[in-house]
Amino acid sequence: MSELENKPVAAVEDAQEEEETVESVDVHFEPVVKLEDVVVKTHEEDETEIFKMRAKLFRFDQEAKEWKERGTGDVKLLKHKENGKVRLLMRRDKTLKVCANHYITEEMVLSPNVGSDRSWVWNVAADLVDDEVERQLLAIRFANSDNAGKFKEAFEDARDNNKKLAGSAAESKPEASDEDDNESGSDAEEEDEKTEEAEKKD
Repeated sequence: MSELENKPVAAVEDAQEEEETVESVDVHFEPVVKLEDVVVKTHEEDETEIFKMRAKLFRFDQEAKEWKERGTGDVKLLKHKENGKVRLLMRRDKTLKVCANHYITEEMVLSPNVGSDRSWVWNVAADLVDDEVERQLLAIRFANSDNAGKFKEAFEDARDNNKKLAGSAAESKPEASDEDDNESGSDAEEEDEKTEEAEKKD
């Protein structure tokens, strides 16, 4: 009998495993392309969140003559740190896709939705979604009437804030134009004086 035949089965298997075992080599490959960290901006970095609440948003489809759901998520009111303007922003859950994005203007009035004390309807002249500005009739619904009331209060405060900012900006424009008129008037006087001096010399 051969030596393998005389050895126990376990010993034979161990010998075969040792023969088949290959020493592992620690191999390190440098990446061909180095990927740098990319900072994704939400355009909310320069704004302060003054209101946030979960809700469901709808838009009115003029062609189908019916309300269509636009998304569920957190509706926010964001105040810009420099110019002080407040805009409404809402993103869908999970995807974070924008479903409402517009400044709150003095023309916007929240109207109660028929048959509900927890939803509001308002017109938007310029809603920026998917890089397109559209006129929309929007409706928003909250979990209860208390949340709807809090949203209405924050919405109206933001509207008053933006209205004051627009008024102060409008008042500052005539002053600037008056200064320009004064400057142009003084320039004209200087030109007249130069003309008179030239005529005297002639």
